[in-house]
Amino acid sequence: MRLRNITGSREVIADSAYVVKEASLEECPGTWREIFGNSNPIHIEIGMGKGKFLHAMAKEHPEINYVGIEKYSSVLLRAIQKMEEEELPNLKFIRMDAEDITKVFGKGEVDRIYLNFSDPWPKDRHAKRRLPSRQFLARYDIILKRDGQLEFKTDNRELFDFAVEELEPAGWKARAISYDLHKDEALMVGNIMTEYEEKFSSMGNPICKYIIYR
Repeated sequence: MRLRNITGSREVIADSAYVVKEASLEECPGTWREIFGNSNPIHIEIGMGKGKFLHAMAKEHPEINYVGIEKYSSVLLRAIQKMEEEELPNLKFIRMDAEDITKVFGKGEVDRIYLNFSDPWPKDRHAKRRLPSRQFLARYDIILKRDGQLEFKTDNRELFDFAVEELEPAGWKARAISYDLHKDEALMVGNIMTEYEEKFSSMGNPICKYIIYR
């Protein structure tokens, strides 16, 4: 279960050099080259949790700029602590709600989007809050480059089935779909596991993944 109430976490985040300041977020669209100081591709993870996946990706691919987005302060705090132990110049964090994603990135400014083990929001009335829902796919369509792609991983089969069903009405297509990622040799090439992926796969849960585009 995610920790959401660590005393002082909001203050640490506000003072951290690794976090884009909340007051300046609406100034970010179209300026990410200036923020990173280069014109490298931008990959983002929405709902990054403690940041294990994104930190590993940024370390392995210094030629790519990464932005981790997390709503909960106490979870983001863990990612900041990891950066303090091993600082990476191509990794930034944002504390924000994913619904506001189009206020932070400009049209076609993002090259790739990662969704990893997102909150399933199991009640039907909350379907539009699910990160792979058609409502969120419409947001991603704005910020993602025309040749960009989105990758989604989860152990929740119901959420994954929902995500696959959302593709056609949202105008997206699947480049690859796997219902057991760790047995798919092609998709496992370069795979970096998240904390949840390690946990659930060790329990024998199959991991589902798709790669989609428009």
